[in-house]
Amino acid sequence: MTEASDAATTWVFDASAILALLQNEPGAGEVEARLLGAVICAVNLSEVVGKLMDVGMPEEEARQAVDALSLTVIPFDAPLAWQTAALRPRTRRFGLSLGDRACLATGLLLGQPVLGADKIWAELGLPLAVGLIR
Repeated sequence: MTEASDAATTWVFDASAILALLQNEPGAGEVEARLLGAVICAVNLSEVVGKLMDVGMPEEEARQAVDALSLTVIPFDAPLAWQTAALRPRTRRFGLSLGDRACLATGLLLGQPVLGADKIWAELGLPLAVGLIR
């Protein structure tokens, strides 16, 4: 599907989107424009914090940086785990990670578009809109 364009759309952010914003990487403006009301799966939140800590950011500073974005965190519960697992056969040949599939599954379950940096997502043929930050 194509990218959703409605300004009132609730976007599901991948870790790559949040990292681009917090680290002022290419695509940060695309993320900032869709920030209001955005959500993130708990799996992707864990990825963000882990990557920030990998580059030397203390845990409390990472928490403050992410909390300042006011994202709604979607728990990785049983229905989301099942949806994530169900994507594995369809996406295995593309090498999608658990985090990738968790983000896509969140979008599918919520019926909302996803935003990330992985161009292959737009070619998966899933019934959801995919926005790319770069």
